[in-house]
Amino acid sequence: MTKNSIDLTLKIWRQENSRKTGVFETYRLKDISTDMSFLEMLDVLNEKLTREGRDPVAFDHDCREGICGTCGAVINGVAHGPEPETTLCQLHMRHFENGDTLVIEPFRSRAFPVKKDLIIDRSSLDRIIQAGGYVSVNTGGTPDGNATPIPSATAELAMDAAACIGCGACVASCPNGAAMLFTGAKISQLSLLPQGQPERKERAMAMVTAMDKEGFGNCINAKECEAVCPKGISIRNIARMNREFVKASFLG
Repeated sequence: MTKNSIDLTLKIWRQENSRKTGVFETYRLKDISTDMSFLEMLDVLNEKLTREGRDPVAFDHDCREGICGTCGAVINGVAHGPEPETTLCQLHMRHFENGDTLVIEPFRSRAFPVKKDLIIDRSSLDRIIQAGGYVSVNTGGTPDGNATPIPSATAELAMDAAACIGCGACVASCPNGAAMLFTGAKISQLSLLPQGQPERKERAMAMVTAMDKEGFGNCINAKECEAVCPKGISIRNIARMNREFVKASFLG
């Protein structure tokens, strides 16, 4: 083992598909560079398993730049691992110690069925967006960027909410499996801006209804969602979503 490498024991959830029962399997890796990302470490493991004629570990990934929200797993009980505001693909092995044991499992939620190993089906989040995540605009020539003045504070709040990448970590960390931080961010993003006003009430009703239909739980203010969100989305967006839903329910 070199100065900039570590040895690890990995306990990884292996599950063939959503119909089969999964189990933890143990693997040992030596001389893992501390400059590697977590997903690169899994790549090394999969190369080893392939050489041994064994089935590699299936996991989600795409951009590997912390942008798309495709990656995600629970590391030692924490969604995306121990570093705050960091996606799994941007988590580096220098944050672990030589000899560590890492328990790696998929995001757990009734609304996130396991497809294989660490891969889950997040399409329930897509259906929430589809239920109301749109705006109506007048077509024609491209409007001037400053044609609709928006207060700086409001624009900042909208942009903070729009930072949500839909990774599902908030759901996985919530004791009730709630998707209210995700849904609150999507509702806030559009309700704060002039472009989102025409469908504001219908959007709140439709997205909350879709969220409940998917089987997600309710928020109990544990704040675990905010703690693990890789983009630092505030639970204030949940309060805003609740206000939007109440207004839409009573005002029509």
